Amino acid sequence: MDYIIFILEMIIFPGVLFVTILSLIYEWLDRKIYARLQHRYGPLYTGPSGILQPLADIIKLLSKEDIEPEVADRWIFRLTPIALLTLPLTASMYIPMLELGRGLVSFEGDLVFVLLLLTLYSVSIVLAAWASTNRFSSIGGIRTAIQLFSFEIPLVISILTPSIEAGTLSIGGLVLWQSRNLPFIIMQPIGFIVAFLCFIGELERIPFDIPHAETELVAGWATEFSGRKLALVRLSMDVELLVASMLLACVYLGGGSGPLLPPILWLILKSIIILALMSNVRALLARFRIDQAARGAWLILTPLALIQTLLAVTL
Repeated sequence: MDYIIFILEMIIFPGVLFVTILSLIYEWLDRKIYARLQHRYGPLYTGPSGILQPLADIIKLLSKEDIEPEVADRWIFRLTPIALLTLPLTASMYIPMLELGRGLVSFEGDLVFVLLLLTLYSVSIVLAAWASTNRFSSIGGIRTAIQLFSFEIPLVISILTPSIEAGTLSIGGLVLWQSRNLPFIIMQPIGFIVAFLCFIGELERIPFDIPHAETELVAGWATEFSGRKLALVRLSMDVELLVASMLLACVYLGGGSGPLLPPILWLILKSIIILALMSNVRALLARFRIDQAARGAWLILTPLALIQTLLAVTL
């Protein structure tokens, strides 16, 4: 019976179906907030206030012709969109949504494993660009490799630093520790800022969207993807946005800890705050060049992350 319940949780709540639907809602919120900041309406007609527009976009892409370049590495080209969706979906299973301090799957060290899955997502993007054998994809893939791997080091340092204070490498353990103490955004504000900016870079959002700059590279590393493959790529980006927002909320905002409301509602509320901050940055700033993004990651964010770690160790 427990095995059946676990399977249902994995498929329905808080599993794949719930995460997929919630990620589409987060995309809708992101587009609406971004539009309001630019004095536009954003999604409007599909569903109430356009809430079904992200789902309609996915359905439209699924119905379109799936074209593969003749010179592409076909197996890698076909498998990378599946990997891109599978990795963040797997990472979402470790986010404590079910109850306070426990994800669908939890173990000591799951924080490191989630960071590994997000790193493999970056590697899959580079493989997707290489397999496309397209000049725009190749340039986008090179930019992606430079940017994502530049942000990886300060991201990992800033996400793992709270573990030093809490004495655990479990996401659920960090949430439980903050439920009994102050959230880490108060205790380690520098680490939060670094992790926040690094996640924007990992998500390739403005101002770090140079890997797929439309005015230069069409769609960057995803230029050759169409139809079902592009639908998987688009959906993977939404799920990664959800996972990044919730992981940051768990590590620095206490996750599902809070009075009166169930943990899942607190987690969603805090992750939406993270999402709104990302939307504001997206609307306020212009695109950085790839050298500027990499230089900022190495010369500014990495030293700041190390300073926060030293403070956590010594204080």
